[in-house]
Amino acid sequence: MLCDPRLLNNIRIAVADLNGQARAKRVPAAQFDKLMQGDAKMPLSALNLDIWGNDIADSPFLFKTGDADGFLRPTERGLMPMPWIGSEAGLLPMWMYHADGRAFEGDPRHALARIKARLGARCLRAVTATELEFYLIDDSGEVFQPPASPASGRRALGPATLSMRMLDEFNAFFDALYAGCAAMGIDADTATSEAGPGQFEINLHHGDDPLKMADDTWLFKILVRRLARAHGMAASFMAKPYPAASGSGMHLHASLIDDQGRNLFDDGGAEGSRMLHHAIGGVLALMPDQALILAPHANSYDRLVPHAHAPTGVAWAYENRTASVRVPVGPPRARRLEHRTAGGDVNPYLLMAAVLGAMLIGIEDEIVPPAPITGNAYAQDLPQIPETWAEAVDRFARSEQLSRIFEPVLIDNMVRTKRQEMALLPDLSEQQVLDLYLESV
Repeated sequence: MLCDPRLLNNIRIAVADLNGQARAKRVPAAQFDKLMQGDAKMPLSALNLDIWGNDIADSPFLFKTGDADGFLRPTERGLMPMPWIGSEAGLLPMWMYHADGRAFEGDPRHALARIKARLGARCLRAVTATELEFYLIDDSGEVFQPPASPASGRRALGPATLSMRMLDEFNAFFDALYAGCAAMGIDADTATSEAGPGQFEINLHHGDDPLKMADDTWLFKILVRRLARAHGMAASFMAKPYPAASGSGMHLHASLIDDQGRNLFDDGGAEGSRMLHHAIGGVLALMPDQALILAPHANSYDRLVPHAHAPTGVAWAYENRTASVRVPVGPPRARRLEHRTAGGDVNPYLLMAAVLGAMLIGIEDEIVPPAPITGNAYAQDLPQIPETWAEAVDRFARSEQLSRIFEPVLIDNMVRTKRQEMALLPDLSEQQVLDLYLESV
């Protein structure tokens, strides 16, 4: 829903960096017309700061080029309300361009736009939806714990999978969250209580514009975190806030339609079309190289352990949640794949570009996937994604296939960013690492 700038006091202009953090400026609302003309500036280097917000020491966009500015242009979303602040402020999502008008290659939103355009050149559109898991957390003490229930004052002691009671006890927060989604044009669907203490999942309704879905997902994460603070809690999409509890994932559903809106993964039966199988083949073939997108932080790898609803084996299956790629049961017209490995801490623009780009490569190269598995994937001898952050960074840096999805500048920036973070994190205690990631991912 668009805001009237004449009714605002100030505007936040914000762009997503490689970690998915919002890099922003506060601007008087009287400057709205100039902002819409693309006059706002921000250093190009701002889009590959590390998780703390530090410059990347050896970035080619820092001192080597005089830390030059890029130009911020509004995205299609326009001026939006900021429900966690009130009626005096608006949010204007932006993306980055060079001074000569070229899209900045290091902007994750442009990476997704590039894949969307390539699909469009083949008369294809991606229908996508995300499922986001997150924790509500009391971080007021020395260690994290579930928040006290506003209704009973008690804390959740263990799993509350699909608990109606947990939804009811935090009803005021969810009422505010759904109202905020409606105000911001985010089409939020079902909410459920999940397997961890204070853990919930909300699905976003599917749509045929992956840029809007990635926007919705990025904005939803911001909204959840800000509204939780307004209700006296923290909210975190961190992959693994509690060592002994379930991690948080972000599942991505995807299919492809033609210009007439026909689902090209539908063959009229349960197996799905040849295009679906090629798309799955591409996703599986690139999954090990894409581990850094799926698990971008040190904490991400604490979630990727067997028997924890976080598939690490490179395999697919029909209606099997232990597989990294699942084809859900349902009517043929809704045939799609579900990518289940990514953590809740991912950058949604990079995740969507990675998965849709891999699907496109599978279709272009007619990659035939292995046979679908049956039974428990964790108990089978399957190819695995990288087990460590360092291995994932190295594999991402060396991959030839990823250059078919991401610009070399973005790959290089991502590698430099993660290697800098990797060098600095060992100086922190375990709790300091959790504090760092709590609301930054």
